[in-house]
Amino acid sequence: MSIQDLAPIKAVMFDFYGTVVDMQGSLVRAMTPFLESKGYTENPPSRLVTWWRRTHFENSMIDGLLDRDHTPYRQIGFEAVKYTLERAGIDATDDEVRELFSNITRLDPFPDVVQALTDIKEHGLELYILSNGDPDLLAEGVPFSKTEHLWDRVISVAEADSFKPAKVTYQTATALVGLGRQEVLFVANHAFDCIGAKAAGLRTAFIDRRQRPFGNARYPADVTVSDMTELARLLETSIEV
Repeated sequence: MSIQDLAPIKAVMFDFYGTVVDMQGSLVRAMTPFLESKGYTENPPSRLVTWWRRTHFENSMIDGLLDRDHTPYRQIGFEAVKYTLERAGIDATDDEVRELFSNITRLDPFPDVVQALTDIKEHGLELYILSNGDPDLLAEGVPFSKTEHLWDRVISVAEADSFKPAKVTYQTATALVGLGRQEVLFVANHAFDCIGAKAAGLRTAFIDRRQRPFGNARYPADVTVSDMTELARLLETSIEV
C-alpha cells in the first residue's frame, strides 16, 4: 500500500494485548516475585510467561474452531495459567492462579504508544480497540494503560461471540463503529490478527517489534512498521498528501 492509498482511512483500530500494552514484559515482572515466593528456579519467568501466553492463544483458537458458545477470556486465561504452573511442577491454589491471571488488567503500554496515539488522534482519525479480552477486563486494563482518554470506543470480541481471527469479529467491530471495512486500518503486533483482519476486508498494519517474518503471502499486511511512532508518521504523511 502506498502513502496515497492510506488517505481514505477514517479510523485506526488496534489490538490491545501485545500491541498497545507490553504483555510479555509486564507479565514477566508479575511472574518473577511469584516464582521467588515458591522458591522456583528451574525455568526463568520469561519462559513460563511464554508458556502461559502460548497456551492461552492455542486454547482461544480451539474455542473459536469448536463453533460452540464463546468461552470468556478470563476462563481461558485461568486454565492457561493453571496448566502452565502444573507443567512447571509448581503447587498453586486456585486463588493464587486467579491472582496471577489478574495481572492481565495491569499491563504497561509500550513506551512509544501514548504519544503515537495522541499524534494519530490529533490528525483527525478515530481510534478504536478490538480485543479478545472480556469487557470487564478491558474496563480495568485500558485505564491502567494510560490510554483511556484516546479511544472513541473499546470493543470486546464478546460482541461477536468469537475470538479473533474469526471474520465475524472484525466485521462486527466495523459495523459497530459505522464504517466500511476499507475505511479502517487494523493494527496489530501479531501476524495472525493482521491476517484475520485482511481476510475480513480491512486494511492492515503490522507492528514488527520483534523483527520476525510476517509469514503469510496470501493475506499480507498492507503496511509494516517497526513501532507506533513510525505508524503515526506514516499516517500523518498520508493525510497531508
